[in-house]
Amino acid sequence: MMNDGLFFDTLRQAVFTAVTMATPVLAVALVVGIAVGLFQALTSIQEMTLTFVPKLVAILIVFWATMGFMTYTLVAFFDGHVVPLITGGL
Repeated sequence: MMNDGLFFDTLRQAVFTAVTMATPVLAVALVVGIAVGLFQALTSIQEMTLTFVPKLVAILIVFWATMGFMTYTLVAFFDGHVVPLITGGL
């Protein structure tokens, strides 16, 4: 039987795992967005695709590069927290 403390601890771990997995992609999106915005401000080029395409390409590259890390993090969370809860190992 799952009590409140175990539920909230599992929820806290799930949120921490999600933040850990999303951080590389969001950080690159932030840096590229700021760089493109600065470039647009300096050159007075206000093209809508200029903000979207570089950010999309950078996000896809970082997602591809960190896919193994994300998979390992998610599998470790499930093996360490969710599966023992389902099987009653805790």
